[in-house]
Amino acid sequence: MEIKNEKIIKVINVLSEFLQGKELPLRLALITFFSKGHLLVEDLPGLGKTTLAIGIANILGLKFGRIQCTSDLLPTDITGLSIYNKNTEKFEFHPGPIFNNIVLVDEINRATPKTQSALLEAMGEKQVTLEGETYKLPKPFFVIATQNPVEQFGTFPLPESQMDRFMMKISVGYPVRSAEREILRGGSRREELYSVEPVMDINEVLQIQNEIDQIHLSDKVIDYILDIAEKTRNNKFFSAGLSIRGTLAIAKTAKTNAYFKGRDYVIPEDIKELSPYTIPHRVLFKEEFENIDQEEIVRSVVEEIPVPV
Repeated sequence: MEIKNEKIIKVINVLSEFLQGKELPLRLALITFFSKGHLLVEDLPGLGKTTLAIGIANILGLKFGRIQCTSDLLPTDITGLSIYNKNTEKFEFHPGPIFNNIVLVDEINRATPKTQSALLEAMGEKQVTLEGETYKLPKPFFVIATQNPVEQFGTFPLPESQMDRFMMKISVGYPVRSAEREILRGGSRREELYSVEPVMDINEVLQIQNEIDQIHLSDKVIDYILDIAEKTRNNKFFSAGLSIRGTLAIAKTAKTNAYFKGRDYVIPEDIKELSPYTIPHRVLFKEEFENIDQEEIVRSVVEEIPVPV
């Protein structure tokens, strides 16, 4: 996944100092962000998920908010609420943590389904509706949600409708031994992240997102994406295949992948490379395949599809 865009290289180089041995998750997170999507990170606690979110916000000069999910978290704890002001004799809206550019929703599957649903409109429509009033969220807007493996105590599995709103699902994983040795030598450096000088500002971020929108997607590549979708919808492994939102996510992330690599057009490899992270959480696996490596199943299915030339 060689990157040639100079600004993106600089972002990765700075953050790699704080996320040693985590270059792949970092790149995937940045691809999701610049694709205007949202990221789901499924992993055990203490592996650097919070550092990843804080680092991206600070290095891009964006506002950061955090929501720690618990079983008693209320929807208004996310969206905010209207409070009566005695002086003005009017209700005033007090925005919640969702009104930031980058929002870390930590352990999302510890929140109840009702509270989880409060995120659906924000993630899908980039707005919040409260008491009949609609409030637009800032641009850019990016949710990084973390979830514990569902077999852990006190978790509520995310519904399919919410899973489909995440452009990618990744895991951070344990660091390699050499990287963990350096972490032990130097200790946690998260505090230093808050004083890191931004590599770009919000206007540059929005400009890059707009430039990515202009990346060319040929008819052959579009047909290739449709072939992948059709394969997932008629396959022995899946009981339900990709949605239209899923095919759009594949197209958007492929454009960003091409941009990162210094191209103004998408090639099939851009899609194949990201398929283990854009597809598995969007399809429903048949019961007999649920405990098999799902990323590997998706890779094998995509490999069966002829690549356009």
